[in-house]
Amino acid sequence: MPVLGVHLVEGMHTPAQHAELLVAMSTRYAEVTEVPLERVRAHITLHRPQLWANGGIPADGRSAPYFTAAVFADRPAEARRRLLGALTDLVVDVLGVDRRLVHGEVVPVRPEDWVVGGTSAGAARRVLGAR
Repeated sequence: MPVLGVHLVEGMHTPAQHAELLVAMSTRYAEVTEVPLERVRAHITLHRPQLWANGGIPADGRSAPYFTAAVFADRPAEARRRLLGALTDLVVDVLGVDRRLVHGEVVPVRPEDWVVGGTSAGAARRVLGAR
């Protein structure tokens, strides 16, 4: 289930920063949510500068990353809060951006609405007695 997405403006960060961010965010997601790292999927979507605006101003040279983290809706609120803080810290540290410009959200997903290999996570949990 663990899926991370980060939206960035093309050309504002290096490929090495992209790679470091993907690895660090995946690792932190696994640690905070206690899921196996091999289950975590992460991607970066790059947007052309002319298709990005900060505060209604076309890409103005400031990086304003936005991230999402899909998390099962039954995860404790405290874990979701810690995840948001940890991911924000990584974006700031790895990309060197102004913390005030980083936005992110947890996207809660019901286990019944998520499938792996065609089987819903809800059904798999019932069979495995797992979370």
